[in-house]
Amino acid sequence: MAVGGLAIHWQSRAADAGKPAPAAEPAATPGEQKLVRDGVSVVFDAKPLNGGPLTEGAFADVQFRITDSNSGQPLSGITPGAWLDQAKSGLSKEDSDKECRSRTALYLKNSIGLRPVLDLNSYYLLVLNKDASLTVIDPTVLVGGTSSTMTSIRLKGVPMDWAGTSDSKRVFVSMPDINQIAVVDTEKFQVVTTLDAGRNPVRMVLQPDQRYLWVGNNASEEGKSGVTVIDTENLKVVGFLQSGAGHHEIAFSGDSRRAFVSNRDSGTLSVYEVATRKLLKTVKTGTHPLSVAYSPLSDAVYVADGNDGSVSVIDAKSLELRKTITSKAGLGPMRFSRDGRFGIVLNTLENRAEVIDAGSDEFIHSLEVAAEPYQLVFTRGYAFIRGLASPKVSMINLSSLGKGKKPIQQSFEAGSAAPRAAGNLPLADGLSVGRDDESVFVVNPVDNTTYYYAEGMNAPMSGYPNRGNAPRGARLIDHSLKEIQPGVYSARVKLPAAGRFDVAFILNQPQIVHCFATDVKVDPSLEQRLGAARIKFMLDRPVVKVGTEVPVRFRIVQGRGDIPKTGVTDLRLRYFMAPSSRPREVPAKEVGDGVYEASLTFAETGAYYLHVRSQSLGLGPKEQTFASLRVVPEQSVATGLVR
Repeated sequence: MAVGGLAIHWQSRAADAGKPAPAAEPAATPGEQKLVRDGVSVVFDAKPLNGGPLTEGAFADVQFRITDSNSGQPLSGITPGAWLDQAKSGLSKEDSDKECRSRTALYLKNSIGLRPVLDLNSYYLLVLNKDASLTVIDPTVLVGGTSSTMTSIRLKGVPMDWAGTSDSKRVFVSMPDINQIAVVDTEKFQVVTTLDAGRNPVRMVLQPDQRYLWVGNNASEEGKSGVTVIDTENLKVVGFLQSGAGHHEIAFSGDSRRAFVSNRDSGTLSVYEVATRKLLKTVKTGTHPLSVAYSPLSDAVYVADGNDGSVSVIDAKSLELRKTITSKAGLGPMRFSRDGRFGIVLNTLENRAEVIDAGSDEFIHSLEVAAEPYQLVFTRGYAFIRGLASPKVSMINLSSLGKGKKPIQQSFEAGSAAPRAAGNLPLADGLSVGRDDESVFVVNPVDNTTYYYAEGMNAPMSGYPNRGNAPRGARLIDHSLKEIQPGVYSARVKLPAAGRFDVAFILNQPQIVHCFATDVKVDPSLEQRLGAARIKFMLDRPVVKVGTEVPVRFRIVQGRGDIPKTGVTDLRLRYFMAPSSRPREVPAKEVGDGVYEASLTFAETGAYYLHVRSQSLGLGPKEQTFASLRVVPEQSVATGLVR
């Protein structure tokens, strides 16, 4: 089935014939629901993370255990589909199943007006823009036949790089112009907080175990250049580690015990013990180290030097220089394939990709690729290389690599213009691996379009324009079911409001459509919180001109349906300039159904925070709801520096 230019398939595999049959699978346990049809057994269960019943607002793991009903053999490597939606009340069991199956057919059409409460097959494309924003694209939906944009996320600063958790639930974005990083919730697609991250935070890398986020600080001041380490659980900075001068690239050992930080202007590699954040060793690697990568196959760290044209191979355990591999000046970005066997280092000056065999630590291929190569990603079977001075993307077949072999190469054009024509580009990748691990999304920053290319095609299958923004990078946000063990497919979801829900399940071969059912209970504490008044700011623009009178509106709601709260007479809007200044307050008056307004005039440029206070509603200094505004000189608006 083709959806929005993408091919989506639901399929199943029968158990291999001739294999000895394992013991039959156990019967469904209490709380589980079981379906046996056409030789396939499907057991559905929803397990709350904290035990107890399924409760609104809580997280739960939705799971399907799929096996051969005769042998009990897990059916692995398939792609089931599932949706959760509100069940219609007053229907018989038979009519309810018919209604659910009918809605499932509509879900498959991916109409934007007919979406379930939770889509367990969903994935999105997060696009990093030139301005202070991110765009969320749903590749399976076309709005009016022209756009797939779902929403946008405003940032406080211009993004440079990002890193995302493996479960696609959170993305961290560096904003060097304001010395902060943004933490984005990719389930709600909103910024949950911003964190100070040292001077000029640029490169961002998560440890393999996801415990800490390491942020490279490209500070020019002595003593400020190094890395800031952030705890990803409590979102707190745990330390700053001073290293050498210049830009920093970061890599980790496979067990996340050691971190390797390159220092471009110092010509060194700093090695840290992650647990204590102690500097273990500083290794001289050349005059201008531009990239660092780790191979689990050789258990070594590779540092590419742009001036020397060399790659230093450092043993990850002994931290001794194992070997120096020589090439030509111009070496830059470097990454290893998933298994660690082949490393590819790009030579921007020579328009080539040099291939390292980690088994022998030697260059085995030198391949001509797209002009001025500057980015690369790996799928399961290919390396995709983006050229800065060409619209072409080069592809290298990984199975064709090896000493004495002739590599197989292909290419395709992602747009008509070379990325260089877009001007300054961020560090964030303009390439993102597709959900099936056999495709890529490629951003063309000149024509403001992200292209989708599937392996085996002669050209991109579809393109997603980013209207009103200038895209610079892309990454996949995958919220779909994942196989967590053979035959068990799971997704972690935040449960919707209380009620009875249908859980539609689908396989293609054999064709199975079935609707399970589940109940989500009321959360008493949430009920109490919803009864309290809540503030929702209504800011049209986050940037305003200094000296102008700005009407600030907000809505007060309460209850499950966000019922407007009217008639509040003691509202005051409190505002101050960050980091600290004397707070000021102005009265707010009701201008509509639960909508209130206060007029503010900002005499100075800077960042301002706004809070609503009301004694009758219990909104005081500790109220957590706030909004922020940036006040800029009038000429910044007049010259187009601020949009």
